[in-house]
Amino acid sequence: MTRPARSWATVPSDEERYRPLYARVLGLRFVNPGGVLCFLFFEGTVALAVLLALAELVSWWAVLVLPAVVAAMVKLNDLVAEVVIRTAAQVPEQERDRFRRQIEPVVGRARVPTAARALPGGRRRQRP
Repeated sequence: MTRPARSWATVPSDEERYRPLYARVLGLRFVNPGGVLCFLFFEGTVALAVLLALAELVSWWAVLVLPAVVAAMVKLNDLVAEVVIRTAAQVPEQERDRFRRQIEPVVGRARVPTAARALPGGRRRQRP
């Protein structure tokens, strides 16, 4: 029994070629970063690593390692999002309806004891 590989993906296959290169290289299916975010993920981390290396706070290996670590974390986030979406899809409709009923507010009438019907000044209202 084989399933299509992209059946759960949130990005349609016809829009795949318009995605940023960073997202396509990592094979992101559930996390859909835009162009600016992909720029920050890759070029931003390279620039940060170069600045840290120039300040002699880290070794020059950080220029290679930091973007790779960020890419691994983005891919891990994509894998976690996949697990969450698949698990949520497996919840039966009956359980979803029961959960919705539990969190909906209940509207009704509350009984008010007769002692609470007293008017200010100690007088009581007469029932109609």
